[in-house]
Amino acid sequence: MATAMGSLRRLIMAPSLRDVSFAGRGFPVVETAATRQLESIPQAVVTGFEWGIESKDLWEIERRLSLVDLEVQGFAYEGATMASVIRDSMPGRGGRTRELLQGAGRRHIFLNYIGIGFAMAKLPRPLWKKVMPDELDGEEFYPPMSWLAVDGYGFDRAYFDPARWVDGQRLDTPYAWDGHPDYFQRAVDQGIGRALWFIHGAQVEHVSSAVRRFASERRPDLWAGVGLAATFAGCSTADDLAALRTEAGELRGHVAQGSVFAAKARHFSATVPEHTRTALHALAGITVEAAAALADDAAPAPSADGEVPTYELWRRAVREQLLVNAR
Repeated sequence: MATAMGSLRRLIMAPSLRDVSFAGRGFPVVETAATRQLESIPQAVVTGFEWGIESKDLWEIERRLSLVDLEVQGFAYEGATMASVIRDSMPGRGGRTRELLQGAGRRHIFLNYIGIGFAMAKLPRPLWKKVMPDELDGEEFYPPMSWLAVDGYGFDRAYFDPARWVDGQRLDTPYAWDGHPDYFQRAVDQGIGRALWFIHGAQVEHVSSAVRRFASERRPDLWAGVGLAATFAGCSTADDLAALRTEAGELRGHVAQGSVFAAKARHFSATVPEHTRTALHALAGITVEAAAALADDAAPAPSADGEVPTYELWRRAVREQLLVNAR
């Protein structure tokens, strides 16, 4: 049974399933079987959040999440991670996020970072310095990928307030995530790019038009986000994905890089749906297994004092290797 405090936290922080549907958000999406599948993803996030807020212990959360279809289980973990971060930010609480990410949720570590970003969108910035557990610094947690938290924050901003963050193209206030305030907006834009895939119901023409309305210097990161969403979330056809690659033009390498990272995340989770294989082939021209190996081989040595985040060096190395492979 839900506690009174849990119900209050859910009321304050979580939208309803209807609120995150495309009709509920007022997105310009024609309902089809594919768009219904796509909007089930934010609904899975909300469900995971509700379980994470109300469950009394980690076993109960993990047991509930284990009942979710494997293809969308990672999204439910995003929501549960968001809930854990919010719980841990309250006085007298802490440790739930670490336990969740070190437990059964570890195979969804890339999406867990995005869930941390969802919590950041709900919390005041002074609390951000505590959202990332210190214990997640081992190589098996892919520390450079913590920038996906900022990506998740950007996705949340665009998804829930597209008038300001998409139509208005608002720039966010820099924040020294991982010691790199100058990179913060770029990671936010990667999340906004992912959100565009959902806001426009995976309709390539509309997604591409939305990207092109942004300032040119922001488009590479937006395209990378689109490529990641198209590959991880799917809901498009091979022909549409080929058109997406064409629409990106000279920036198609950024779409391919986002696709590779999505394939790496799917491969790490040990659940690779067919739509991920289809998208990766269309956008990057390689298999999921090759993408996972490429991502690992391209990972640079961490640099604590470099001007460019290790995460961005990694993204560049993936694009460069994809170019070499294409020759």
